[in-house]
Amino acid sequence: MTSTSPTSTAQTGTGETSVGTSTETRADRFVRDLAALKIPDPAAGRATLWLRLGVVLMLVGPVLAVTAYLMSRGTTDSLTQGDALTVALAGITASVVGAALFLRYSLIGFLRFWLARQSYDLSLLADRLLERDLRHDLTGNEAAPR
Repeated sequence: MTSTSPTSTAQTGTGETSVGTSTETRADRFVRDLAALKIPDPAAGRATLWLRLGVVLMLVGPVLAVTAYLMSRGTTDSLTQGDALTVALAGITASVVGAALFLRYSLIGFLRFWLARQSYDLSLLADRLLERDLRHDLTGNEAAPR
């Protein structure tokens, strides 16, 4: 059974690109590392469906509530007014649920990107710290010049 230390994986994963191609920009490296993480595209799949459903519910909710209000004001029958009140409450509920769905699925794309960016920045910081530690004198008497 072999164990891999964090320093050996960091050196083999990132040392190869920094030595091999010095013309690669930081943004290009970030895009390549992001693709290597295999983070699903937030615009694809069920997330888009739920996001669109949230928008539809936010739009249909107030229309349903206003229609039910007008229906209840146009009659004197208490049973019809009770039904209209129920439809109006269902419209308001649909609007609130739609807003929650919209917020959840619109923020998920941003938060996934933010998490990947944080991971990349922490990896870059760890590489810099490891590089700095390797430049120090191994006896511990003198620090390397900056």
